[in-house]
Amino acid sequence: MEVVIDEKSGYCFGVEFAIQMAEEEMEASGTLYCLGDIVHNAMEVERLNQKGLQVIDREQLKELRDCKVLIRAHGEPPETYKLAIENNIELIDASCPVVLKLQNRVKNAFDKAEEINGQVVIYGKHGHAEVIGLTGQTRDKAIVVSGIDELDRVDFAKNIVLFSQTTKSTKGFYELKEEIEKRLSTANGENAHLEMFDANDSICRQVSNREPQMEKFSQENDVIVFVSGKKSSNGKSLYNVCLKFNERSYFVENEDEVNPEWFNPGDKIGISGATSTPMWLMEQVATHIRSLELV
Repeated sequence: MEVVIDEKSGYCFGVEFAIQMAEEEMEASGTLYCLGDIVHNAMEVERLNQKGLQVIDREQLKELRDCKVLIRAHGEPPETYKLAIENNIELIDASCPVVLKLQNRVKNAFDKAEEINGQVVIYGKHGHAEVIGLTGQTRDKAIVVSGIDELDRVDFAKNIVLFSQTTKSTKGFYELKEEIEKRLSTANGENAHLEMFDANDSICRQVSNREPQMEKFSQENDVIVFVSGKKSSNGKSLYNVCLKFNERSYFVENEDEVNPEWFNPGDKIGISGATSTPMWLMEQVATHIRSLELV
C-alpha cells in the first residue's frame, strides 16, 4: 500500500497569510479576538484557540472595547470598520488581497448600477463571510444566488452586473452566466444581453486551478481521502471533483473518520484537501492510514 499527499493542495496564500498574522500577533500580545472562524477547519481553529485566538461573532464584537480583533481572509463589510472606530478596536486586517480588490470592484459596479436602475448579482453561498463582505459594499442591495434555481430573484427587465464569490466553481459560474443571457434575450429580445449584461469572472485562479489538478490526482490514485472541514465551500466543491473522477473518494475531517474498509493492500492512496486544510492535518491522516494493518 502506498500513501501520497497532493503537494498542490492545502492552504491558499490568503488563508496562510491570515494564520501567520494571527500567530505573530499572539506571540507578541498573548490573546487575540477573531471575527468568525479564521479558517473553515475545526481542528486548525482549535489549535489556534489553544494559542490564544478567541473566536467571536458580530454580536459579541459590538460589546468589545479597547482591544485587538483579527479580520480573517474573507474580508468584512464597511460596517465592521465603522464599529471598530466607534469602540476603539484595533483591527488586525488579514483580508485576502484578491477579496479586497473584488470588494472595490463590486462597490464601483454598484454605484454605477444605481445611476441606471440596474442590479448587482453575486454568485455565492448565502451567509458566507466573504459574501457578507461583498454585499456590504452595496448597502446589502446585491442579489445573492447560489445557483440557477434562484435566478427568479433577478429582474430581467433591468441591467445586470454579475460577480462571483472567489471560491465558487468556475463551471457553475459559466452555467449561471449562460442562463442569465438566455433569460435576458427572452425577456428583452434577441441579443439583449450584449448591452444589458456585464459578467465578471471573479473566481480566484489559485482556487479554480485546483480543479484540473484534482481531476489528474484523482485518476492517478486508486483511493482518494479528501480532508476538509465540513463548513468549507471550497472543500465540498473539490471533493465533488474527486468523486466525479474516482468513485472511491471519501470525505473526512480528520483521521478518526477514516474507515480501513475503504482500502485494499495493494492500493495507491491519495490524500488531498481544500484551500482551508492545513498540511499538518493531511500528514496526520496519511500517517494514520500508513499505520493500518490491512489484510
